[in-house]
Parts: sequence; C-alpha cells; structure tokens
Amino acid sequence: MLNTELQPTVEAPAQPAIEPLVHLSDAAAGKLQELTKEEANPQIGLRVYVYSGGCSGFRYGMMLEDQPTPEDVTIESNGVKVYVDGQSTQYLTGSEIDYVDTLMGAGFTVNNPNAVSACGCGSSFRTEESAGSPGGCSH
Repeated sequence: MLNTELQPTVEAPAQPAIEPLVHLSDAAAGKLQELTKEEANPQIGLRVYVYSGGCSGFRYGMMLEDQPTPEDVTIESNGVKVYVDGQSTQYLTGSEIDYVDTLMGAGFTVNNPNAVSACGCGSSFRTEESAGSPGGCSH
C-alpha cells in the first residue's frame, strides 16, 4: 500500500528586509566605471559624505577615493565600491545615487528618502531630525 499522507512543511520565518546603505543606479555605476577604467588601483571607489552647510542644513559631497579609512562602511553597488563615513550613514541610508545628463548639465544626484525638504536650488537638504527650518536660498 502506498502512503500518500501529506506531511506538513515548516517554512523558515521571513527575514526582515535590510535596507541598503546606498545604491548606485546603472547610469551612475557606468559613469564611475568610465571615469576609473584607467586606474590600476582595485580599491578605488566613490566616497559619499554629508556635511553641514547650505540653506537647508546639510550638503552632499562625493569624490573618488584611493582606499577606505578604518572608520568607513564599504559597500559594493553595481560593481563599484562606495565608501561612507560612520557619521554620514544616518543621513544616507536608503539613498540612490544617479547620474543624469540633460540640457541643463550633467552630474550625480542623490535621491534620499531621509530628506524632508531641500533648498530651492537643490544643493542642500534637511532631515526630520534637523533643528530649525530651511532658510532662504543663498546660492
């Protein structure tokens, strides 16, 4: 006699989704790979940071970096190393960096879910935790 009794299966509990620190769009990764293709250093990456300034309180900074510092969080997104200092992680978690090329100009942009408002010219941002309110644009 064939046993056709079904056995209950136990599924592993779903793991909570971990929000990426920073994600590079295909366009941003492609532009960075183009900019660094002649580099022999395999550690070269994009440093992304947040600093005080601008009308809304915080500004983004980006530059190519030869290697991370011991305090950096290092991630790889779309084949590009990204270095973020510990202080900036709280402001950048979940952000996407894109590269746009329009009639008005070309450059990297940050789509940041933590920014609740931005300067009129778009060069600075404010988070919910930021003290005060944005002032007039001085750019």
